Amino acid sequence: MKRIITLQHCQSEQHINGMMGGWNDWELTKLGFEQARRIGERLGAELKGQSVKIYSSDLKRAAHTAAPLAERLGVEVEYRKELREKNFGPAVMGKSQEWYREHCDNFGDNIDERCMPGAETKREIYERLMPLCEEMLGRPEDTLVLVSHGGALSVWNVVWLGLPPEVMNTCGIFGKAGTVGEFNIYEGWERRIVRAGDLSYIRD
Repeated sequence: MKRIITLQHCQSEQHINGMMGGWNDWELTKLGFEQARRIGERLGAELKGQSVKIYSSDLKRAAHTAAPLAERLGVEVEYRKELREKNFGPAVMGKSQEWYREHCDNFGDNIDERCMPGAETKREIYERLMPLCEEMLGRPEDTLVLVSHGGALSVWNVVWLGLPPEVMNTCGIFGKAGTVGEFNIYEGWERRIVRAGDLSYIRD
């Protein structure tokens, strides 16, 4: 049975400094590095001995979340730009969340709205994740791990279930920093969300 595990990056600097995330390349905080270590130790113990492939966003906060797990399992991480967070546009680079709220055209709630000039829409994120999802299903490994970001993973949930992007106009499935999700294909055809938002791996 093909299994996919998603890992939302651990606490990073933009979670505590009031700055925008997106494609701004923030580092993990001290707590975030400790959370990543715990995930690597605990999830790594569960996956030890299995055939595992790890994909990660190339942004530092995701890459450094993936690193302890990859080290524990002795596998390389494949960095993919498709797993990056939403691009909020060039004007948002280096800006605060307060600045964004004051200057954005809208909050991109509709799948075809751009919150700022040059920003991605939800539909565009859906379209960049879809080919990666299909690629992953053709991989020989039993377990695939995706390390990404909250906004991108909320779209991933829709892609995985094979739902049209329009459902994101009315609903969404979001997690918190350091959460683990699990997905599988039951009986070779039914795509399932087995668990979502599991914070147990980062707790004391």
